[in-house]
Amino acid sequence: MKNLEDLFEHQLKDLYSAESQLVDAIPKMIKSAHDSQLKKAFENHLEETKNHKKRLEEICEELSIKPTGEKCKGMEGLVKEAQSMIDEKTNDEVKDAGLIADAQRVEHYEISGYGTAVRFAKELGHDSIAKKLQKTLDEEYNADQKLDDLAERRLNVKAK
Repeated sequence: MKNLEDLFEHQLKDLYSAESQLVDAIPKMIKSAHDSQLKKAFENHLEETKNHKKRLEEICEELSIKPTGEKCKGMEGLVKEAQSMIDEKTNDEVKDAGLIADAQRVEHYEISGYGTAVRFAKELGHDSIAKKLQKTLDEEYNADQKLDDLAERRLNVKAK
């Protein structure tokens, strides 16, 4: 990488890899969740994640780059952590609270990545791309808040 444009391309590919890994991982979290509202939240976020991946494909096409070629090691680790919770032998309430914790770690990672990508896009003069990335960033914040609400109002209390 020689300049911010190269770094921006790397970031987009890393985000694409992260979203691709999540498209594969979220169905396992849905299957493992016991609370119906948590399942629904995961199902909704799976659809959003598919849209995030598609949006990244559109951005990469606009920039004439291929979105593939990077492996997001951070997301790989977060998915492994979530799989550990899925495999954990515990009661349903603790499992659901643990799944929320792992899902929020994922959201925070994505928020960081998309926040950086928005900033780079703006600095490089890619205003329309920055707006698309900001839309995804806003959706990630919203998903995190929904998980937070589920945890605080219901699931952490049950797990207690």
